[in-house]
Amino acid sequence: MVLCIITRVFCYFCSLGKYTMERIIIESIVRGDQDSVRLYLQSMLSASFLTVRSRREKKQQELEEFRKNKTRECVPDSDMDSDDEEPDLLLRQHLTAALMSFISGQLQPSVLGVCLQTLRILSRDRRGLGPMVTDGALTTLAGLGGIRLQACLQQQEKATDGSDRKHSQIHSDATLAAVGSVVPVSLEEACTTNTYQFTSEEDDEHLEEDEEVCRKEALKALCNVIYNSPRAQERASALRFLQGVWDSVKQGINSSERNSVQFYRLRLLFLLTALRPELRLQLQQEKGVSVLTKALERCLAAKWGNGFEVLSDTTALPLSKETSNEVIEILKTLFNIAHKFNRQEPDEDEATMYRQLAAVLRHCLLLSYVDEDSKEEIQGHTVNILSALPLTCLDVLLSVHVDKASHPWEGVNMDCVHTLMLYMERRLNRGEKLKEKLILVLNLLTESSRVHRETRHYLRQQILPPLRDVAIRPEQDPTLRGQLVRLMTHVDTDVKHCAAELLFVLCKENVSRFVKYTGYGNAAGLLAARGLLNGRRHSGDFQHTTQYSSDSDSDTEEYREAKARINLVTGRVEAEQPDPMEGMTEEEKEEEACRLISMINRLSRNNIIQPMAMTVDGRLATLHRQMKECTLQEEDEDEGEDMDMMPEAREEDKDME
Repeated sequence: MVLCIITRVFCYFCSLGKYTMERIIIESIVRGDQDSVRLYLQSMLSASFLTVRSRREKKQQELEEFRKNKTRECVPDSDMDSDDEEPDLLLRQHLTAALMSFISGQLQPSVLGVCLQTLRILSRDRRGLGPMVTDGALTTLAGLGGIRLQACLQQQEKATDGSDRKHSQIHSDATLAAVGSVVPVSLEEACTTNTYQFTSEEDDEHLEEDEEVCRKEALKALCNVIYNSPRAQERASALRFLQGVWDSVKQGINSSERNSVQFYRLRLLFLLTALRPELRLQLQQEKGVSVLTKALERCLAAKWGNGFEVLSDTTALPLSKETSNEVIEILKTLFNIAHKFNRQEPDEDEATMYRQLAAVLRHCLLLSYVDEDSKEEIQGHTVNILSALPLTCLDVLLSVHVDKASHPWEGVNMDCVHTLMLYMERRLNRGEKLKEKLILVLNLLTESSRVHRETRHYLRQQILPPLRDVAIRPEQDPTLRGQLVRLMTHVDTDVKHCAAELLFVLCKENVSRFVKYTGYGNAAGLLAARGLLNGRRHSGDFQHTTQYSSDSDSDTEEYREAKARINLVTGRVEAEQPDPMEGMTEEEKEEEACRLISMINRLSRNNIIQPMAMTVDGRLATLHRQMKECTLQEEDEDEGEDMDMMPEAREEDKDME
């Protein structure tokens, strides 16, 4: 019956037009007709759903058209329609202001829910957020979301007569907004009306469900507003939103019952710490790492063993989608406050806290999930945090007992390292957003290999096994080694440096071994950057002074047989090429050499190429600069010799006299 009525109203609105629909809703708000407001808003949301679906179809069509013609029209900045005219935007602002005033009174749970749902949709358009970024509007949404603000409590103490405000005053505010004057909810009014008593006569169970739906919709709208409006971010910081959100998050962590509102509290906490740097420091001072680690343990149902070991349960069910979403928000917030920890030297208490977090993160990597998308995202955020922790605290990743299902290597459990390597391989296979998705895991494996000998040995065995097939170039190898070697010539400098650094560390920073597995052409970039083109180490040139063991590189029989025929530049056995100067006389060879020199000089004069030479310390420098330095050095040596000979010449002159 209700669905039939909504359908009829929807058809009626479609015949009138969207401007008339919004005006009718505002008029119903002014009259205080809650049932009409609910019915009209539900019809409006149905129309909005159809509009969103048609917009998505249009975007998909435009994307397919772009793939064919490689042309694209101007893309609007907002999620709403790009062809909205100014009157439509102004009318939406009026509707937003009217709804914000309307929800400040005592409403039926169903009416409040549909009002908040409408505000959530309207909050997606950053152009019409004006009525929602006032202190009063933000405080109202926070109160409906179950967040108690310190500023709000202070206002409640001052406003003793606030509870006597009449609902008609709210309606008069909405009336002013409807005629073109957007009147935001004041902070004092919001604080005195943000404790809502639902008057539904349904049983307690349904009442709790309605309250939970309203809290979720309010938090969703608040998240949209803070994400889309820098002004809202600034005011949220000034109103001490973080403290209220943090208290509600801790209350949810300590609660014995799970509810879906906690996810949106965590989402809001993440947005605040991501968008406001000062709030990251504040959350860190509020022992955010310890509390969020506890929240992570609770979500993962972690059970502790000896020391810093979280026990794995192979019979446990995969982590549900809802729990996975909470874990993702916790991990993102942890990274916001922990992304600079690796630059600090932790004290004893901090080291214990970081090791406990690393142990829980190890458990995150090894868990099973209901779908691959959740697994990839959680593992990605886990890698981000692990790369931010001090290296000295990552020993807990290996200090777990070895069982039958683990990957042992030299008596150490390599499950975590193996999972990180598989994660890196999946990122390589996808080949998209390499700088954002791959660099951190490459750096994490590189630094772990420097510090932990067992990690380096295991990764070298998996990535750089003894060479057998030397008939193909290293970058053409389909294995993990070939994928990393291909990245060594990537257009992005950071990507190619990180890939080369990992392989160089796995080769124990030995130049000849590095060239053996990658080819001199691929290795030249890293060798030039570190002054190793001549193959010799120079003290003070290295960023890292790691001392590696002296074990030798074992060659296979196939490699030893082909070693003399391997081209060191390409890293493979090349087919024999005919001599290009065969049959030429000495005069012809000299003439060809002169022609080549003339061509190089012409290209150099026109700045098309720049001849380079290797310096004494193994770095590249321009040939002109090298020749100039050599000339100056020779002149200095000649002057020194002349000075040394001067006393002898004077003695000879005296003898002659």
